Amino acid sequence: MALGLALWLGPLLLASLWGLSAPALLLRRLGEHLQRLQESSGPRLLLGPGAAALPRAGWLEQPLDPFNASDGRSFLQRYWVNDQHRAGQEGPVFLHLGGEGHLGPGSVMAGHPAALAPAFGALVISLEHRFYGLSIPSGGLGMAQLRYLSSRHALADVVSARRALSRLFNVSSSSPWICFGGSYAGSLAAWTRLKFPHLIFASVASSAPVRATLDFSEYNDVVSRGLASAAIGGSLECRAAVSAAFAEVERRLRAGGAARAALRAELRACGSLREAEDQAELLGALQALVGGAVQYDGQAGAPLSVRQLCGLLAGRGNGSHPAPYGGLRRAVQIVTHSLGLRCLSLSRAETVTQLRATKHQASGLGDRQWLYQTCTEFGFYVTCKGPGCPFSQLPALPSELDLCEQVFGLSASSVAQAVAQTNAYYGGQKPGATRVLFVNGDTDPWHVLSVTQALGPSEPALLIPGASHCLDMAPERPSDSPSLRSGRQNIFRQLQTWLRQANQGQLPRGA
Repeated sequence: MALGLALWLGPLLLASLWGLSAPALLLRRLGEHLQRLQESSGPRLLLGPGAAALPRAGWLEQPLDPFNASDGRSFLQRYWVNDQHRAGQEGPVFLHLGGEGHLGPGSVMAGHPAALAPAFGALVISLEHRFYGLSIPSGGLGMAQLRYLSSRHALADVVSARRALSRLFNVSSSSPWICFGGSYAGSLAAWTRLKFPHLIFASVASSAPVRATLDFSEYNDVVSRGLASAAIGGSLECRAAVSAAFAEVERRLRAGGAARAALRAELRACGSLREAEDQAELLGALQALVGGAVQYDGQAGAPLSVRQLCGLLAGRGNGSHPAPYGGLRRAVQIVTHSLGLRCLSLSRAETVTQLRATKHQASGLGDRQWLYQTCTEFGFYVTCKGPGCPFSQLPALPSELDLCEQVFGLSASSVAQAVAQTNAYYGGQKPGATRVLFVNGDTDPWHVLSVTQALGPSEPALLIPGASHCLDMAPERPSDSPSLRSGRQNIFRQLQTWLRQANQGQLPRGA
């Protein structure tokens, strides 16, 4: 009897990359919501009795400190395998890398690389990132442990996993390994090929922010353009309505008293809003609500698209809550209901308390771990600057950096130095890696930190018009745009070319 398997995509495709103030916390909850929705209502794959029906989970024993051979400590790292389409020992291996969240069976069953596997006879394996999901070392999440969490540690895990998995699944030494990843994991896919070209044949890096940045004001520049883009349902009137809504929120915050109390209830702020830092938390969460509509526009399960958001804010409203403030209030209701949230924002003190918790059961989706990585490697602190930004100027960069100090004792100067070191080590937006295909959508605010133009004959890039964050990795839908369908075809053709050259021994000189 045929088996049905509900497929889902983990937060590796969808989780926010922001530093962990209110904006990022809200977007991480959005990623979790999209995952749950696809678990229960996503497309189903019917597998016959002769097929390798369910993906298999396995565990690799990995060194906690791969850079110190005398340190014998280890942890268990989870992986998933789908060998349903494997053509033989000589075929390619598609390695799907996990990012800043847990990794489930959907990582080898839905979207690419799973969708590409049948055409190439590929074995599909996914690898969960250390310190996320169930791949968390024992000993808690204190600073003594978190020193073993970084992108460089993750790359070392990929190297040892490739060797171990080759033995476990009897992979030929001539089989090409191709890495796939989206968002932060897309950067890992590119960097694995950059640093270990003798082990990884090629990579597909989707929505990969390879340039670390302390002050990511460009994020809201793209959001602003998205709100005004007729192609995705925006307009100049919509962007003006967003600005008017935020101006009204700030006016009510300044008024205090009954006006601020009513605002607190209407926008579901659980902080008192008396303190400036709590007001900044609310304003940041509202920015994330609007930014999330742009970042995830057109994705299955997203509570609001740009078109829907603009319909709310640029509508007529009603007597007691005229648009655009009334539309923003309604948007808050829709998003908090969809995500099952009691509060849109917390007090700053409560946010800090939650992020200081060192037991991984209390760390949600990996919030503490990802904040640590932003403080020690990437930055990614989204700010609102200049006349083009439709939001409040709060929260400003100093309050974002204060979180690194409050939670980990890391100074602003150390964070800035860490960001510079990351770009020096990996090369920023000119990494110099051959056979890496960078795929981005021009609606996605993160594309400005990625590679969107080819850097050479063996360093291609693909920018898909109208596509949002990691949309190329999602399962195909009848509503997919022609540009998205064309983009996926280009990914297929590039892999086809590379693998044909590998099989025929015709790789270009120096590739």
